Parts: sequence; structure tokens; C-alpha cells
Amino acid sequence: MEKNNYQGAQQQPIGSGFNAKSTTHDVIQNIDLTGKVAIVTGGNTGIGLETTKVLTAAGATVIVPARDIEKAKKNLEGIANVEIAAMDLMSPASIDAFAENFIASGRPLHLLINNAGIMWVPLRRDERGIESQLATNYVAAFQLTSGLWPALKKANGARVINVSSHGHHFASFNFDDPNFLYREYETLQGYGQSKTAVNLFSMELDVRGQSSHIRSYAVHPGSIGGTELGREAPLELFQKMGFVDADGNMLPEVAASLKTVPQGAATTVWCATSPLLEHIGGIYCEDGDIAILSSDSTDQKGVHPYSLDENNAKKLWKLTEEMTGIHFKP
Repeated sequence: MEKNNYQGAQQQPIGSGFNAKSTTHDVIQNIDLTGKVAIVTGGNTGIGLETTKVLTAAGATVIVPARDIEKAKKNLEGIANVEIAAMDLMSPASIDAFAENFIASGRPLHLLINNAGIMWVPLRRDERGIESQLATNYVAAFQLTSGLWPALKKANGARVINVSSHGHHFASFNFDDPNFLYREYETLQGYGQSKTAVNLFSMELDVRGQSSHIRSYAVHPGSIGGTELGREAPLELFQKMGFVDADGNMLPEVAASLKTVPQGAATTVWCATSPLLEHIGGIYCEDGDIAILSSDSTDQKGVHPYSLDENNAKKLWKLTEEMTGIHFKP
């Protein structure tokens, strides 16, 4: 019988041997990806770039879709087994074109890593009217995964890794007004619900993909220094979050808690490659293991039960199909 993680049924650590300090080098040891094909969105900066480097070093061919091709070429220079292709996550037509081109190549897709995301941005919408954090962090992943599904099936043992965040504790998914048409825009709420959506999608995708030997995972990388993720956030927001002082200087205790980029990418790589996960999916992972369940928003660890709710997951899938016009039937 196919297992699921509805209501967090499988949401408990499995003693992987890894932790918050583990790096990509630690989790990839003894893993051979020769002949495997991976796609890593946002694979030319931050933890995406680290993920690309590690997967290629283990033998995989990695395709990096990028909005800024020249920037991607510069950042990926000297890395073997990398291909760069054009794609803009805020452009539905661009996502379709990328997916169609990959399907036309006839190759199987062993790893799809929906890594790219935005955080704490001003109110923007895509051409469908979908709020930009929801569009980029979740809806684009839904659309891309749908478009690449035939190639994932062809791999006969593929994994889809969706980068989430502990920020899902900021907000459940607002089914009444997901795009802030009637309520005042609050960027933390927008970010939070987009990551809750990622968790619900990862869980439901795993259930629907098991018959095709496709497993899905949501990943919290941790708080990481040296990425571009918060580049648009105003200073006041970092102060409100307790990250910086009145002068904009990062608090020492915050700085001490930040992960390095290789530590931040480690859980993504672990979920993509670990043999421990061959018979488990639909889970939310952090610090190189399956995370604990946690319903207290002040907890610094764990996944909130509302983002593992079966009814919410099915309802979100249906709503996403309605918002996008995509009928994703794995």
C-alpha cells in the first residue's frame, strides 16, 4: 500500500547521522550520480549554485534554467557537465517553453530541484494576477513539475525537491484571498503562505507520483549567510524580525546561528540522493534529516501541521489548477 505523510504520519527524524553543521560534502560522500540528469532552478547563485557544483562533481549532468543568461554563464564558468537554458519563473510562457524543450530532448529527468525563490518583496503580480512570492515560490514549481512529468516518469525513480522555509510558520494558506485582492498586503504573510503551499504540494505530489516511482520532498535550508534572497527587504523588516540593531548591524547571536552556503544546501542534496529515503516521501526535512512536527510558531525547528493537512493539500491542488489553467494529473 502506498504510504503518505498526511497529517504528518511519517514526519519524524530517522537518525540520518547528519545535523545543522553537516555540509554538502558530508551528505554526498559515496554517492555516484554518473548518468543522472538534474534540473536546478536558481542553480547559479547561493545554495542553488552549491547544489549544482556538488551534483556535477558526483557525476550528474545539471541543467540550470536562468532569467539572466550572462550572469549564469559567469557564475557557472569552469563547472563541467552544466547546461544553461532560458527561463523566467514569473513568465508562464517561459516555463512552458523550457519544459517543452527539455521533453523534446528525449532525456529522462532523475532530479528536479525547485530551488529558486524570492522573499520579502513589495507587492507585485504576474500576468495572471498571482502575487509574486506565491507565483515564484510555489506556482512556478507546480507548473514546471507538471511540464516535466513525462521526463520524470521516464527516469523510473525520480525525485522532486522543493525548497521551502521555516517561514511557513508565518502563515497558513489563505484560500479566501491568496493574492491579496481584498486584504492589505503584508510581505511576511505572502512569503509564509507561499512556503506553506510548497509543503502541501510536496506532500500531495508524493502521493500522486508514487505509482510512477517519483518521490517528492520539501526542504528548509536554514538561515544562511551570503545569499541574495533578502536583497529587496527593507531594513525595518530585518529589525522587526530581530535580526539587526537600530543601526542595521546584524546581532552577534544571529550571525553565530547562520549556516554557511555548503551547510545550507546540504539538506537539498541529502533529499536528492540519500538511499535512506528510497521508501519515504512527502516529508519536510531540515538539518540533513526529517524534521519534527511543531505547532508552535515560536519554535525554531520543525514543520507546522497545517502545512501537512490532507484536505488543504487537495484543495490547494484544485485551486492551483483553476488559477493556472493547468490540469496536472500525475
